[in-house]
Amino acid sequence: MGQAKLLLPWGRNSILGHLIALWSELGADEIAVVCVADSPAIGVELDRLGFSREYRIYNPQAERGMFSSIICAAQWSGWSAALSHWAVVLGDQPHIQRSTLGQLLKFAAEHADSVCQPARNGRRGHPVVLPRAVFLEIAGSKCTSLKEFLAGHKIAECACEDPGLNLDIDRPEDYQKALALAGLGVKTRKGS
Repeated sequence: MGQAKLLLPWGRNSILGHLIALWSELGADEIAVVCVADSPAIGVELDRLGFSREYRIYNPQAERGMFSSIICAAQWSGWSAALSHWAVVLGDQPHIQRSTLGQLLKFAAEHADSVCQPARNGRRGHPVVLPRAVFLEIAGSKCTSLKEFLAGHKIAECACEDPGLNLDIDRPEDYQKALALAGLGVKTRKGS
């Protein structure tokens, strides 16, 4: 993308701000952001959002990919002992419909012992909801990806029709598609 995806505008907020607000509205008991320690722009945005430094988890090996960030989150000692499930949320999917996330959370409550993933047209996606035992198991995992790690676990698929499940923001044209899916695309005047 040529810039930090999480800092791209999303409505009246940034993608990062939107995701934090969305999961707060959905009732998440705790929200943590895994980021690179030497990313001052993300830190500035989190400060602007009033996001507690206590819930910033720094990944010293971010170049190893997304799963290394999930491992950092699983190893973090700041989580409340009362938490029963974690949602692993991608920063490049702000366009997932709120109703889809609500559907997934309800489904996860009904399948509390399983890893739960939304699936569209037979293709699993994110966010992934993990029961406590599975999430904590990640801390010592030698796997190289979440997909590899999940291969050995019981997965319940939540059938969803949200077209956003099959889109990650990896290129500028993906960002434009995501904005359009969320109804945030650039509006032009009639005749232009």
